[in-house]
Amino acid sequence: MQRSAGVLLHITSLPSPFCIGDLGKQAYLFVDFLSESKQKLWQILPLNPTFDEFGNSPYFSTSLFAGNPALISPELLQEEGLISSKSLEKFKTEPSSKVDYPKAYFVKEMLLEEAFKNFSESEDFRRFEEENSFWLEDYAVFSALRKKNASSWDKWTDLKPDALEVKKEKFKQYIFFKQWFRLKEYANRKGIKIVGDLPIYPAFDSADVWANRQLFVLDVVAGVPPDYFSPEGQIWGNPVYNWDALKKENFQWWIMRIKHSLKLYDLLRIDHFRGLISYYIIPKGEKTAKHGKWQRAYPKEFFSLLKENFPDFPFLAEDLGTIDKEVEEIRDEFGFPSMKVLAFAFFEPHSPHLPHNHTQNCVVYTTTHDNMPLKDWYEYELTQQDRERLCKYIGKRLEKEKVSAELIRLAYMSVAKYCIVPMQDLLNLGKESRMNRPGTSKGNWEWRMSALPPAELSLWLSELTYIYQRH
Repeated sequence: MQRSAGVLLHITSLPSPFCIGDLGKQAYLFVDFLSESKQKLWQILPLNPTFDEFGNSPYFSTSLFAGNPALISPELLQEEGLISSKSLEKFKTEPSSKVDYPKAYFVKEMLLEEAFKNFSESEDFRRFEEENSFWLEDYAVFSALRKKNASSWDKWTDLKPDALEVKKEKFKQYIFFKQWFRLKEYANRKGIKIVGDLPIYPAFDSADVWANRQLFVLDVVAGVPPDYFSPEGQIWGNPVYNWDALKKENFQWWIMRIKHSLKLYDLLRIDHFRGLISYYIIPKGEKTAKHGKWQRAYPKEFFSLLKENFPDFPFLAEDLGTIDKEVEEIRDEFGFPSMKVLAFAFFEPHSPHLPHNHTQNCVVYTTTHDNMPLKDWYEYELTQQDRERLCKYIGKRLEKEKVSAELIRLAYMSVAKYCIVPMQDLLNLGKESRMNRPGTSKGNWEWRMSALPPAELSLWLSELTYIYQRH
């Protein structure tokens, strides 16, 4: 069995002089870092458009197909002659440890406006339009109307989109995907696979819901019941799928969605995997998720179709949270690799997340984008008893500064086929670098590296990769 290792780092967290990480030079240098460190996987968060009003969450988007224009590299636009070097210099900022979303959106909007004026339609652009017609037309019209009406689609009064705005939205998508595929090809050439993240639901105010209302149930919202992350449960606010309608059309919308995603990524992590088996619904207007209920989807029919359409089955199941026996049985029946997270392993004596309980067909993480990084997790989230359990498991007393390194080594040792470590743990950072606090809507998704990782880290990763045969 081929064992491999990699790093979880979202594009927004890369260094760049334009308020937010992007698909430019630093992304290529990060690929070089991964290659020199003998890593084979680069996991990112969803690439879909983000908005201030949605808390800048990549999991709450106006499209499950479109790319985020905020990630477009101004430097690559300038290389193509679409913006001037004067404009480029005008918008440059000092490196910072946080994404400035409002400023980033403004800067990219200004630069893309200029790029659009300097753009001439090409054969390549027309081919992009044709190949993506399944979602692009709906998305471009939706985005133009959303901008014109300045409200969610259920409140629109003006339904005539401006043709130039529609074309501009298509142009932004063309540029985004052009830059993305160029980066992906570079990573693949260096032997690195991209692990993408498939959010389960779109936002209510999205092109997906607007154009396919029959495929969604709109009088309830998605969420999860009370769990480790949140004692009152979580209300996500997204609409849920109408699985009867999806089944009637033989799940074609989903198949097209996954086909599209597998052009972008080599492996696909299915977020909230259990929601494809049974899903939690909360009546609209509820203040907590306590009064929700579970509904069943059509997992066997759907997953059989996935096997048929994607025989390589390049999927990972995000199977954390409230998991019942049926979810485990269906996951294993279809061969989805599961997730194990070391940050969950020491709260109880017999946790399935403890390394000796791992199976080969899984991916082990130290933490995820929803956890506090290990250094401060050790101090703030573990009780004295939990810390004792961890020290006994490792066989030595632990200092706070050494916790990250010890657990990273533990992850590499695991029999798990894949091992992925968030960059925050590799850099031994604390809670200031946390990516997301589930159940909160402000101050998330902001952490950035102010510079690329040091050479010593690359050497250490290469050594771990060699010792535990993940090369």
